[in-house]
Amino acid sequence: MPRGRYSLHDPHDHTPLGEEHFHCAPGPSGWRYVAQTTTPSAGPTGNGPGTGHQEPTVTGSVDLTLDDLGRPLRLELHAASWQVRGAALDGVTWVRTDPTGTHATEGNVRAHAFTGTSPAFYIATTRLLRLTPASPPTRVRLVAFTDPVLAPRTVDQSWALIRSEAHATDNGPLTVDEYQVNALDTGEQHTVHIAGDVVLAAPGVELEDLETPPSVFP
Repeated sequence: MPRGRYSLHDPHDHTPLGEEHFHCAPGPSGWRYVAQTTTPSAGPTGNGPGTGHQEPTVTGSVDLTLDDLGRPLRLELHAASWQVRGAALDGVTWVRTDPTGTHATEGNVRAHAFTGTSPAFYIATTRLLRLTPASPPTRVRLVAFTDPVLAPRTVDQSWALIRSEAHATDNGPLTVDEYQVNALDTGEQHTVHIAGDVVLAAPGVELEDLETPPSVFP
């Protein structure tokens, strides 16, 4: 069961956005990812002896379960008192609740899956598409929930697996997949590196700590 920590930052100006402390694992139904997001780690506060480190504050959470085909069985997001619960149903369906808890809005889009700030969504998309280096670029429609208010937005992307390379590690060979992702509305292009169910590098994402090796999907 991989367990670790990602740092999140603005992919354009590199402003720190926070950290995501996660654990994930394949299971009988598919794959599950659970994480808490916090404010960026702070350095020492104050001056002189006796000063310590400011503890990061929990700002949200992610709980995503996929079935064995990579479809979202259950999604629950929390951020800034907003909450989203969703699943694959007639496309994808979700309920978004406001901070007061008095109003809820339901949405449904003929899309394949969800996406958002969490690195979990990169893994989820690759599990859904099951690309090989021989696969042509594949189009996918996703509903994105963006922090801090988890507002839904439909996005179209094109994914291609550029290469898979095995790297020697103390725990045996580790296969790293390099994906090219195109945003079809803006033409913006970026690269994502993934090993098993761990994102090694992506725009706005850095893997800072990993206690156990990535899971290997069958």
